[in-house]
Amino acid sequence: MSNAEVLPMLEPADRGAAPCCPPLTERPFSAEEAETAARMFKALGDPVRLRLFSLVASHEGGEACVCDISDVGVSQPTVSHHLKKLKDAGLLTSERRGTWVYYRVEPSVLAAMGRLLTLRTVT
Repeated sequence: MSNAEVLPMLEPADRGAAPCCPPLTERPFSAEEAETAARMFKALGDPVRLRLFSLVASHEGGEACVCDISDVGVSQPTVSHHLKKLKDAGLLTSERRGTWVYYRVEPSVLAAMGRLLTLRTVT
């Protein structure tokens, strides 16, 4: 018998950090849900940002140092700009460790994005 307690999922503190939209086929979005989803898709609508997001999401351990993902064909200041846009959209979180910044895609963000695009099944 386990004494493990299931803890509730907490929403990140950033305003756009946790997409909170129902599947598109469930019901129409509220204005707030549409704003949240639009921010995410707008951020991912740039090929460099999509590539950076993919690099972070697929990196070993689920996080990547900016030093490991900066070779995407644009200058380092441009990489920083795109990473900031991804953070502002709530798609990435970051943590400074010494001189480097590490980026992470929260599992709840990926789950919410997948849920958003899931078709409703008829049972």
